[in-house]
Amino acid sequence: MPEEPSKQASIPEQLAEILVKVLKPGGIGLGGGYGLWLLLIEHKVSEAIASTLIGFCFSYAGKLLEPIHKGNQQRLEKAGEVVNKKLDQFGEQAIAKLTLAEDRYFEAQAAECETCSTEGMAKISGIFTPMLEQVFVPLEFDGRVTFPGFSRSLEHLELLQSSGVSIWDLLARAKRDAIYSEIAILAWGGYGKTTLLRHIAYSLGRNKQPKEVTRYIPVLLLLRKYREILSQETPPNLPELIMQHHIPSLPIADLKMPSNWAKEMLEQGKILVMLDGFDEVPKAKRPLVARWLNDQRKKYRKSLFILTARPKAYNEQTSSDRIDFNSLLYVRNFNEPQRKAFVEKWYWCQEYYHHGKEDIPAVRKAAQDAADDLLKQINQRQELADLSQNPLLLNMIAMFHRRYPSSKLPKRRVELYQEICVLQLRDRPGARDLETWLTGDNDEYATAQVILQMLALEMMQQKEERVEQAVLLKRLEGYLKAQEESIAPADFLRQIEQISELLVQREPEEFEFPHLSFQEFLAAKEVVRRGEESLLYERFGEDWWKPVILLYAAQVKKPSTLIRTALSQGFKDLAYACFQETSKRIDADLQPDLAELNALREAATEVKTSRYQRLEELLSTQQWKAADKETYRLMITTVGKEEGQWFSSADLENFPCEDLRILDQLWIKYSSNKWGLSVQKRIWQECGSPMSYSDDWEQFCDRVGWRNDGNWLSSDDLTYDLNRSPQGKFPCFDGWRGLVLGLCLFSRAETCEL
Repeated sequence: MPEEPSKQASIPEQLAEILVKVLKPGGIGLGGGYGLWLLLIEHKVSEAIASTLIGFCFSYAGKLLEPIHKGNQQRLEKAGEVVNKKLDQFGEQAIAKLTLAEDRYFEAQAAECETCSTEGMAKISGIFTPMLEQVFVPLEFDGRVTFPGFSRSLEHLELLQSSGVSIWDLLARAKRDAIYSEIAILAWGGYGKTTLLRHIAYSLGRNKQPKEVTRYIPVLLLLRKYREILSQETPPNLPELIMQHHIPSLPIADLKMPSNWAKEMLEQGKILVMLDGFDEVPKAKRPLVARWLNDQRKKYRKSLFILTARPKAYNEQTSSDRIDFNSLLYVRNFNEPQRKAFVEKWYWCQEYYHHGKEDIPAVRKAAQDAADDLLKQINQRQELADLSQNPLLLNMIAMFHRRYPSSKLPKRRVELYQEICVLQLRDRPGARDLETWLTGDNDEYATAQVILQMLALEMMQQKEERVEQAVLLKRLEGYLKAQEESIAPADFLRQIEQISELLVQREPEEFEFPHLSFQEFLAAKEVVRRGEESLLYERFGEDWWKPVILLYAAQVKKPSTLIRTALSQGFKDLAYACFQETSKRIDADLQPDLAELNALREAATEVKTSRYQRLEELLSTQQWKAADKETYRLMITTVGKEEGQWFSSADLENFPCEDLRILDQLWIKYSSNKWGLSVQKRIWQECGSPMSYSDDWEQFCDRVGWRNDGNWLSSDDLTYDLNRSPQGKFPCFDGWRGLVLGLCLFSRAETCEL
């Protein structure tokens, strides 16, 4: 909106404008005058008045103009008073501008995120740590939005499902669409959530964001650092957290900002607040932190918020303390182009640094040859392709490949973790010819791993991700004594930290594993070593323990009891996930043991039958809407995703035929052949089997009742009535209807001969 015309400026104000024009070309030292110029113009102290400048220049023409000269002197004095008064009003904010404090903040936040500190194995002999932007590969998302109006939600859903959409695409829309002012990014460990936030913070800090994106002030807050502070009875508000805790922690000394800077920037909508790791807040304290976050969101609605978490930690909050962001993004698995991009960038960095930072043809060829070899191995083995869908595991595979270029890559996740442990505990000290306890005997590294396993299991039991040094040394003393080792706990800790780096000190006198997934692997390994599977039974319902249970199922010799126990306790999805994890090694490990193989197959049948009991109950009692939701839940968990995520084309093209038949048969049975996937497939074929968004696809949607008079219907607008609804209307997968279903699911139904 154009500004309203202001009143005529006074003579002193006009002369103040002249003073500013005189100062602008240079003066008051080293950019200070120009800073003053920008400040005055920004705050509109005076308007440019060309006529005054002309009069001022001629006021010294001669004695005939002496009275004018005296008058101008008086006016200059008054102009100086106006300038001085305005500067006093600006106070600390003016000082901040003149000393470029905000630019120093941008630089400090970028500096904190400059390196690619992928949590895990950052320092292996002969392997260099790249800069973040040298290897960063954009993530892709599944997503949903919560916004009034189904047509708008559908519009945004289509955007989130579109190929290649990035976080920057969403941030570019944030100013004009409130849906993208609050984004929750969900994924399990190792999927690059923290790396993504570091990339955003770095890009904004260095002003390298896409040109269509506003340059927000990035504030990256690791919730694990502040979880104790935020769960206090009277926690600091967001501006206080930024000013008193975040800014002092940045890697630029003496970074001073005006006392109200954070508050004013938040109120003006200039800050992008990024809160990383809601799942790293202990479960008992999450409601307090969620309540704090909701209060800050409401208070500073103009600013942007991004939150990362593991899915269950975000979704399991109660209604009173629930964080409910407008946009919910699930990180997709790395696809083949992303995998190729990362491996090629990563290997270029290794060769570049190895050759003294020379980017010459020989370096590029060596990098490409190594990348091609790694990618060839991954593409030829499905188990490696599955592993490389996780960015952290892909990074580990690349490090293993470079460290052992002639070795065969590990097949499974547990094997990869174990090889990394051997690399860090045995091979790395040996390669560096270090005289340590770890290399004193061939079995010492194995003993060291057992001690780390004991620590990892206890940390899981205590629900700890980090442990204070004094507590850690006390525990190590007990573990070493149990293993009849004479090394002092402090010496053991020093060697593990400095040589193997399987324990790291990210905060003073606080230690943790380099990534939570290592803690989970080692804890599972310890349960196997002890033969105490029953330790896991009482943990089936805890999200904290799910990765440990799956890693245990992947390596224990006889997992049938675990699967059946989970099933008997009602944890059907966990039992199914354990079977999926175990089935990856049936041919290799269990084929000789036919009894165990048969037991697993029986367990699988039992799991599948049990998984569909709830759906059958809902269908038999004609609770169609609830049955529709349950169908979606069963399908999305079958492909290994979380509720709220959507299907990729690959998910549907490879969906298990047996599960698809079970779903179809249940719907056919209880709808008297009116609803079901096979019914939808037949109607789809009658509409020309559309494989793109065309009139044929719309015709199909009109026939099954997903559209009415050209308008899409939300799940709440659908009629869940067997007598009044058309054939093929359900399942509609809890409203998750879309082109991917039409292109892939019904085609898969043809393949499976439904």
